[in-house]
Amino acid sequence: MTKDSGLTEILRLPSEKLYAHEIGALKDEDKEAVPAGWQMSPRSVLKFIIGGKAGGMDITPKYIGHNRLVEVAIATLLTDRALLLIGEPGTAKSWLSENLSAAIYNDSTKVVQGTAGTSEEAIRYSWNYALLLAEGPSDRALIKSPVMTAMENGGIARIEEISRCQSEVQDALISILSEKTIAVNELGREVSAKRGFSLIATANTRDKGVNDMSAALKRRFNIVVLPTPATMETEVEIVKKRVGEISSNYDLKAHIPADEAVSKVVTVFRELRSGQTLDAKQKLKPPSGVVSTAEAISLLTNAMALASSFGNGTVKDADIAAGLTGAVIKDEEKDAAIWTEYLENIMKKRGLAWQPLYKACREMVR
Repeated sequence: MTKDSGLTEILRLPSEKLYAHEIGALKDEDKEAVPAGWQMSPRSVLKFIIGGKAGGMDITPKYIGHNRLVEVAIATLLTDRALLLIGEPGTAKSWLSENLSAAIYNDSTKVVQGTAGTSEEAIRYSWNYALLLAEGPSDRALIKSPVMTAMENGGIARIEEISRCQSEVQDALISILSEKTIAVNELGREVSAKRGFSLIATANTRDKGVNDMSAALKRRFNIVVLPTPATMETEVEIVKKRVGEISSNYDLKAHIPADEAVSKVVTVFRELRSGQTLDAKQKLKPPSGVVSTAEAISLLTNAMALASSFGNGTVKDADIAAGLTGAVIKDEEKDAAIWTEYLENIMKKRGLAWQPLYKACREMVR
């Protein structure tokens, strides 16, 4: 990326800009049929997500996991069905959603962030009330939602954490997904979806019961469940890759953590998450928080920031221990005891290689 691109000062680039060179290479070599509204064929979209080669360029994998799940997601977006990605926190739901949108439509920015405060207007449309009072309902006063904009342009809209939205917001989606139109009654017209329009939603399994999706809404989605990384090796690979990408983006002046350090963090997280040691010989009490892959990535990135700012650029056990303690202890009363028990009964007994990390963690909880 050059200084002249005007993008170097942006904290976080959307995927279509971050990987613009890869998208261009894939489009140049694409010889297969391109669906209406798409910029490349389904096979090229798959290669963009799981990695490969386009001409002489290496395409970096954006999602490491079950390739068949990615194929199902892409095939869903070829139809008039919406796609719902479900999984534990840290299973790359949002990352996969963003990169699918970037590869298919070259625009991943039509996003509605689902929260308890998200209103129906965020899904449909709202008004510039100053203009509405001055002129009455008009196209100038209309504020289109990301969903409406995607419908008009034949693009992809994304709804993050849909299960955190109130039921009336979820219900507003039913007619949109069924009829592919949004009625603007104040202007006496409808906005109809163009070919290529799709919707990708994500839902967190830890939020189940917050605002359960109705059966009517679920029927309008094809659901793809993204599992947590199946093996230790896969999770280590994911963490190393994302830490490298994020630290490069932040221009952290520190070395990538050693493989041994990454493996230790992933080991701790997998054991606490599953409630047992990796060899399944000892049961553990899981903490109240979610020790996810995403949290491991954040922890190691922060350790690099510590090493860069207050150390010699090499990530040490003390840098990792600070993040581990904060990642595990979310509820001081409950989690502090669970973490102390893990340190004394598991980490302390793992031999010399684990002793520096154990001592650094113990210093943090005293």
